[in-house]
Amino acid sequence: MHFHDGEIPAEYSKHIQAKVAFLLLSLLVTAILLIFSIGTGPVSISATDVISTLFGQTVSKQFDLIIWNIRLPQAVTAVVAGAGLAICGAVMQAVLRNPLGSPFTLGISHAAAFGAAFSVMILDHGTMASSNVGAVTLNSPYLTTAIAFAFSMVATFVIIGVSRLRQATPEIMVLTGVALGSLFTAGTMFLQYFADDMQLAAMVFWTFGDVARASWQDVLIISIVTIVSFLWFTVNRWNFNAIEAGDETAKGLGVKVERIRIVGMLISSLVTAVIVSLLGIIGFIGLVCPHIVRRIIGDDYRFLLPGSCIVGGALLVAADTAARLILAPNVLPVSILTAFLGAPIFIWLIIRRR
Repeated sequence: MHFHDGEIPAEYSKHIQAKVAFLLLSLLVTAILLIFSIGTGPVSISATDVISTLFGQTVSKQFDLIIWNIRLPQAVTAVVAGAGLAICGAVMQAVLRNPLGSPFTLGISHAAAFGAAFSVMILDHGTMASSNVGAVTLNSPYLTTAIAFAFSMVATFVIIGVSRLRQATPEIMVLTGVALGSLFTAGTMFLQYFADDMQLAAMVFWTFGDVARASWQDVLIISIVTIVSFLWFTVNRWNFNAIEAGDETAKGLGVKVERIRIVGMLISSLVTAVIVSLLGIIGFIGLVCPHIVRRIIGDDYRFLLPGSCIVGGALLVAADTAARLILAPNVLPVSILTAFLGAPIFIWLIIRRR
């Protein structure tokens, strides 16, 4: 069969253009949601005033204070944390070849949460304090993150160990994650049982995943970890594509499958540990976003990784804005809303077996 010169490249470039168009449209939607989120709250600020303030024009001193000190760090945290969790979900689904892989479903979030709870309560790194970023202040955020990371590693290595067994199906790996999630949740409850009133209040408040508690320093830490991990994942995008085709195929193409799998899980766990230790547990973003992107632009990790990042950011900032509006003037922690939205989608994915 003879093809004219340029015929296949033209079709291919049209195929690529559609994916790029989706990414650009998603970026635009995220930017609109970000501006809407900054303008929404007890004091309503118009989109024009938000944009003017962000570009350094002083519309009013009150708006400056509200936007720069309260709403912008919250909205930016939602975008960056959503992007981080979503890309971790996409990578875990690739390296474990498991459509239900995510930091939340594999128990890694719960393990990191237990580590942070251990730090807050046993090592006394958490104190109750009234501030504009919430009622809990971590005395040693870096040490808390390190302990959260150590416990998330325990969960990670158990899952990697199970995935190396020959009979390990995706279902078995998910069940291992569920069991680990239950184990670490039980550990957290055990700590809560022996806590004093002050520690218990701090612990319960901390467990609710909420982007409102983030300071600019937290935003910086989450951003650096997310950007560095995104760069490593992007460099390995072809390797993830190869692993999706099967371990033997990937090895035949020269991919060091075991190394990519372990490093991918390690980096995903680090990102999860940082986000969970600073914001609390935010579930289902890492599971749902890669699947939404897959349904629209397919499995190619060249586009799936940036797509998951953008959609994750958009989804979490939208959920955070909705959480502020649903029971206004009361503000719901965003983790409650993501769990309500994520659970039905999770059940639907199990039924569809996609």
